[in-house]
Amino acid sequence: MSSSPKIPTSTLRLPWKHRLMLRLGTIATNTFCRSDFTINRWLTGILDRRTPPSSKPIDGVSSSDLLIDKSRNLWVRIFTPIDDVQSLPVIFYYHGGGFAFSYADSSLYHTTAHQFAKQLRAVVISVNYRLAPEFRFPCQYDDGFDALKFIDEIDDGTLPASADLGRSFILGESAGGNLGHHVAVRASEYAFKKLKLIGFIATQPFIGAEERTESEIRLCNQPPLSLKLTDWFWKAFLPVGSDRDHAAANVFGPNGRDISGVEKFPATVVLVGGFDLLQDGQRRYYEGLKRMGKEVKMVELPNAIHGFFCFPDLPEYSSMIQAVRDFIAAQWQNCKKKGLVV
Repeated sequence: MSSSPKIPTSTLRLPWKHRLMLRLGTIATNTFCRSDFTINRWLTGILDRRTPPSSKPIDGVSSSDLLIDKSRNLWVRIFTPIDDVQSLPVIFYYHGGGFAFSYADSSLYHTTAHQFAKQLRAVVISVNYRLAPEFRFPCQYDDGFDALKFIDEIDDGTLPASADLGRSFILGESAGGNLGHHVAVRASEYAFKKLKLIGFIATQPFIGAEERTESEIRLCNQPPLSLKLTDWFWKAFLPVGSDRDHAAANVFGPNGRDISGVEKFPATVVLVGGFDLLQDGQRRYYEGLKRMGKEVKMVELPNAIHGFFCFPDLPEYSSMIQAVRDFIAAQWQNCKKKGLVV
């Protein structure tokens, strides 16, 4: 078990409307998830509202869809801010949902990616990957990596003219943060034509292990993510018969991979919330990257619940945006100092 938390315990204060939304979301998720580790897709199809793309800018950002592989429903939604700047960084966004819920056009994640494009002044490419339990490990990792390769190979002007693939980042939250790590490892060992991955933004990454941590026990029923639900997600995602020490979950655990020799693994920032039961695992991930000689920093948001990015009116959201904005700028400056760009 991990040592005592580094973030002091305090009383969580959320507006009533947010508490209500969290409560309703918890009830819905528990209804969707069956005891046999299947999902009521009929019900999720009714309640998971979808948002279409809009070529006409909405609040300064336009969006469009690009099909990659129809057979596995692999596609991306591209968000482009209307900006006078000729060159913008590119962010590959992997949404959360325990590997089992939501799509790139789900209203929640459409809005999230739209806001990232607007607030970070970046071209955001949101990846629609396959979902568990219908598609288990490593399908999500394959889809995430194949999306990078597909974008790298485009030569027909499909991408926005402002998209600078030489300034590419991965931003993954929750399960998307776990996915982002594994995609970043693959990307670091692949010879892209144009794409240069210079940063990984791990927002509350979903990292697990068989041994329970202090934060998992202390915050086991903190909405929107309970310990029971995290166990369900791992059972639905990992190969049948696997435990949480599988390399996909416990990335630097007994079965994990030592990436100290992966020289091109990008600089990383790990965002940790003080009311997220996964926080100890996220700190363990941060320490693992440091131990393997990687450039990494951790940003702690003491009053943040898991998935706080859904509430842009909370102070933690603004703090997160500023931290990510600073990280993107710093990595670009580092690349220029190292002579990696013209």
